[in-house]
Amino acid sequence: MPKVYESAVIPAPRDKVWGRIRDFNALPVWHPDIARSELEKGDSVGCVRHFFLKNGAELREKLLTLSDLDCTCVYSILESPMPLKNYVATLSLYEVTATNQTFAEWFAYFDVTDLKAEKDTTDTVHGVFKNGLESLVKFFK
Repeated sequence: MPKVYESAVIPAPRDKVWGRIRDFNALPVWHPDIARSELEKGDSVGCVRHFFLKNGAELREKLLTLSDLDCTCVYSILESPMPLKNYVATLSLYEVTATNQTFAEWFAYFDVTDLKAEKDTTDTVHGVFKNGLESLVKFFK
């Protein structure tokens, strides 16, 4: 079971960063790879995000946990063009009190359904996480 992990220090207070990413449907606002997104079944835990990448790929993800107290979002992939299953990801923000910045970590565990594609799949997920975190760092600079 691969684990993909990316992290970054974002030059803004945690509440400001959380305000930008909290909305489960806001990926197109802050992630450079996402073209558009729409919610199915409401906008709280249990809702489904149906979004489209700029390269034309389409995914559906289910919101499993959303904590304003912990500034954490957990979701699973329901449908993806990638050869994976049992995908669960967590995006969490932590206060860096010494500098009034935010430490962000984004990680996922999943099973690859085509072992020949494991490296490409993990590289793709790394790229998605890395691009999203870099975009947040640039936005708050």
